[in-house]
Amino acid sequence: MDLENQKRVKEFSEQYGADNVVVLLGAAEGEAAGLAAETVTLGDPTFAGPLAGVSLGLTVYHVCEPEVKAEFDPDVYDEQISMMEMVLDVDDICSEMNAIRDQL
Repeated sequence: MDLENQKRVKEFSEQYGADNVVVLLGAAEGEAAGLAAETVTLGDPTFAGPLAGVSLGLTVYHVCEPEVKAEFDPDVYDEQISMMEMVLDVDDICSEMNAIRDQL
């Protein structure tokens, strides 16, 4: 997650409260999704950005996770996401996301 996005997430968390912010990721690889999820929950593991040492504890999901997918209009999901979903390792992404959420 780039530094500008870290700053935005931190500002939204401060403005609206962590209980009112959900981060929705769309990274193409499980490792990238896991790193972004760790950044917004436990703090920036690279200690380089605004979230270095800052544990926001935000709720975070990937757009391809079943519980998120179920919230979309099926036609919209099909049009916007399903093509990418076919080439992603969704199981790996879900595993990474669950591992981060289990740390909270």
